[in-house]
Amino acid sequence: MKNVVRPFLLFFVTTLLVSVPVVAHHGNAAYDYSKTETLKGTVVEWFWANPHCLLRMDVKDDKGNVQEWTIEAGGPPAIAHSGWSRTSFKPGDVVTVDVMPVKNGGPYARFRKVTLADGTVLGGGTASAGPN
Repeated sequence: MKNVVRPFLLFFVTTLLVSVPVVAHHGNAAYDYSKTETLKGTVVEWFWANPHCLLRMDVKDDKGNVQEWTIEAGGPPAIAHSGWSRTSFKPGDVVTVDVMPVKNGGPYARFRKVTLADGTVLGGGTASAGPN
């Protein structure tokens, strides 16, 4: 019986140790949840895929300079119930987004909500309401 239990136990423990990174998830420490910025710009690309959907958009500053922003949403299963879809955005759409900017001031953020050109508002864009 010992000859059967030891290999099984070794296999079981090894499987558990190897699987721990699979359930790990990055935190949201990069985002400043105390701030909201509003950006208006033109959609470059909408990437609908796990683990996060991404919107790339061109935003003009006060001087007319264009900066490309990347805005992160939750994954499709987390945001589809709020009205988001693969076809929420298409290149050339003009949208207004409220975002949580990254703390380092770069052109990267996380959605709070988005207002489409037709006035439709998509809220959330994330499964979590705060840092995790």
